[in-house]
Amino acid sequence: MEKKIIPVVGMACASCSALVEKKLNSLSGIHSASVNLPGRTAFVEYDSAAISLQQMKDEVNGIGYDLVIDSDRSVEEIQRRAFDHLKMQTVLSWVLAILCMSVSMGWLHIGSTSLTNQVTMLLALANFLLCGQQFFVNAWKQLIHRSANMDSLVALSTGISFLLSTFNTFYGDRTWGNIGIEWHTYFDASIMIITFVLTGRLLEEKAKNSTASSIRQLMGLSPKTAHLVRGEATEEVPISTIKIGDVLEVRAGEKIPVDGEVKWANSFMNENGAYVDEGMITGEPSPVVKSTGSKVLAGTVISQGKLRFQAQQIGENTALANIIRMVQQAQGSKAPMQRIIDQVALVFVPVVVGISVLTFILWWIIGGNNALPQAILSAVSVLVIACPCAMGLATPTALMVGIGKAAQHHVLMKDAAALEGLRTVDAMVIDKTGTLTIPNQQIDFTKADELPFEERETLKPDAPEAIHLLQSNGIEVHLMSGDKDEAVRYWAEKCGIKHYTSRVKPQDKENLVRKLQAEGKRVLMVGDGINDTQALALADVSIAIGTGTDVAMDVAQVTLMGDSLMEIPKTIQLSKRTVKMIWQNLFWAFIYNIIFIPLAAGLPYVFSIHFQITPMWASALMAFSSVSVILNSLRLKLER
Repeated sequence: MEKKIIPVVGMACASCSALVEKKLNSLSGIHSASVNLPGRTAFVEYDSAAISLQQMKDEVNGIGYDLVIDSDRSVEEIQRRAFDHLKMQTVLSWVLAILCMSVSMGWLHIGSTSLTNQVTMLLALANFLLCGQQFFVNAWKQLIHRSANMDSLVALSTGISFLLSTFNTFYGDRTWGNIGIEWHTYFDASIMIITFVLTGRLLEEKAKNSTASSIRQLMGLSPKTAHLVRGEATEEVPISTIKIGDVLEVRAGEKIPVDGEVKWANSFMNENGAYVDEGMITGEPSPVVKSTGSKVLAGTVISQGKLRFQAQQIGENTALANIIRMVQQAQGSKAPMQRIIDQVALVFVPVVVGISVLTFILWWIIGGNNALPQAILSAVSVLVIACPCAMGLATPTALMVGIGKAAQHHVLMKDAAALEGLRTVDAMVIDKTGTLTIPNQQIDFTKADELPFEERETLKPDAPEAIHLLQSNGIEVHLMSGDKDEAVRYWAEKCGIKHYTSRVKPQDKENLVRKLQAEGKRVLMVGDGINDTQALALADVSIAIGTGTDVAMDVAQVTLMGDSLMEIPKTIQLSKRTVKMIWQNLFWAFIYNIIFIPLAAGLPYVFSIHFQITPMWASALMAFSSVSVILNSLRLKLER
């Protein structure tokens, strides 16, 4: 089973991402697919023998979207061009809108009412063709596949407004005037709907780029070129040309381009080693000495001296590339609550169309022919003001920011469920050696039992503070170790841990997790070794220390790239803030639709209150609702 993160082009709202996800999951050979709207990606698990990327692309193309599977197509370039095109359309739409409003409001007087209507009709038509064409094209593609999205609502509302206004321009007096009904044109409203929707999307795209800034920062750690050693000379070459086995040279202040093994190093402080800052990967502040045989990682920086190393992992196989891939997968994964929202998004547009039709019928039945213009206006307002985007963006934008913020603090999440689940933890089981303490290396381990506890290993500097913070927040901490009784008691007392067990086997750790869960607790397991994997796999949320074994990191949902245990309480707090932000977003998204759809339908008239939201203002409110959700999520980036 292969896993792939594929960029998706053309998504504009929650209904779009839900439709792409539904289409991918319906294809034979795809095990699972998860589409991230703000990240504009699809995370797909599939059997390459049963379905190809090209087949996926063809199927998604059929419903009006595109998958970027060509290695020679730059996703960043595609998105930049799309953003520039959207900006150009928005500016032009505003120009046409201001012209149309100036004519229709009489600010630019051009003659009779008939001529005014015809000029505004031509301006509206130009706006449709030059700025709003994609709404109608996409709506048609959705219709022939028996689906609908936000574009369908925009196309319906503006299309109805334009057709009604065109009819009234040429036949209004003869049709409505003869039966005493006052008629109007709504060309300015149809233009403003498209203008506000485009403006909202432009602001959304700008804000979405901010939510993905953590990925761009990680990608920016990798240099574009490297110094390839040829004999005694070096040659600067693009990083894409480096092959496994090549010998590269890196000097002070430069980034290491790929993973490898040091062949030679020196500095003025150490003739046999160079100093490398690995803080961007591990979070550790002090440079590490790298000498012959040491491993070096892509993206780290030579802080002093220079070295030559042999490339061992290149391209997508470097540690940095794996970190980027893990963050992308986590940001693209769905929290449990998001799956419910996706189901709502799929039925939202058809339900809104139904409400719009019902609004039209009720106005017409209650008011008769005299209320026909009002019935049409109300139905159009309902179509315009309804916004599935805000609901669809509520969860993924907050998760993207939260997971990205964690990555910047050297905490890697495997999926969104881990970040969501951390907030509910009320018990923690933690391993000792390598997790709570660091084994001392210049020792003779054959005589380790003869040494005092504090000489065999060292307590991590921030461990007592981290444990205190966890316990003060209501989390019950259990220390479990295979070490002897006296050693475990000594380190537990050093950290203020009340619950501790010594001489345990892997099964004992698993049993404790089961016992705590049976008591109704949500358990967090923290470990670093193979002996912790059973408990890590069973726990509600699991954290592996990045300096531990690969097996532990594979099993755990969260990986701490450094040794600092303070990141555990910080990440739990981040989880709480992120989920709080999600609930705020969902609250405002649902409240928005619950309040404004009835107002657009004209409900206040039932209570003799002559107030209604017109289509033009409905489009402005709709655009604002989506942008406000994203801006609210971005507040997480500002919090410490």
